[in-house]
Amino acid sequence: MNPLKALWNHLTATQIAPPLWLVVLSGFAALAVVAYPASWHISRGMITIAHEGGHALVAVLTRRKLRGIRLHSDTSGVTLTRGRPTGPGMIATAAAGYVAPSLIGLGSAWLVSGGRITMLLWAVLALLTCMLLMIRNFFGAVSLLAVGGAVFALSWFAPPDVQSACAYAAAWFLLLGGVRPILELQTKRRLGRAPDSDADQLARLTRVPGTLWVLLFLLVSAAALVYGGYLLTARWLPV
Repeated sequence: MNPLKALWNHLTATQIAPPLWLVVLSGFAALAVVAYPASWHISRGMITIAHEGGHALVAVLTRRKLRGIRLHSDTSGVTLTRGRPTGPGMIATAAAGYVAPSLIGLGSAWLVSGGRITMLLWAVLALLTCMLLMIRNFFGAVSLLAVGGAVFALSWFAPPDVQSACAYAAAWFLLLGGVRPILELQTKRRLGRAPDSDADQLARLTRVPGTLWVLLFLLVSAAALVYGGYLLTARWLPV
């Protein structure tokens, strides 16, 4: 068989869905990680990777010059781009960050619900590799290598049932974890601690109040959570 065709068949192969109790358990585990402050502080960096990746991807798609990405140990990050300081490209790039984790979670839920676990894992590896090429600080590089190494080990060494359970947990985590930073953002804005947040930058670019941008972020993330949750559990729901 042609090696490329064999690779494609491997990537598109479907896996058997885990039992419903494992899907539900993975969802509650992800909720606990997001809700508990100590575990959230440790895991929030994964959401930051998705956040900055969203900025970077939209910057490239809108033909802005991507100068680099930085991930920091306090779970913050920054994506540096060059181009027009105003206009649709800048607005789209600024708006992409807070909704990116939820939308990636929705895409993950779609792949997982179809049993395409291998495709999901390899897609994550490809995205992490692209981000690694643009990382401009040591901590960010180490973070991406650690996450990428874990995903590679899961895809290469773990049995299919473990891969499936982890994929469901990751999809739940992105869907749930995409909401909390938006709520935290509005709290910081209310206290005057985030004058240069994405929402405030968008307010200056569009003259639409920052609070409305936060509300839009929240609506997109909530819709992704509802529909993603449906996809993850649909096969067990009564017709």
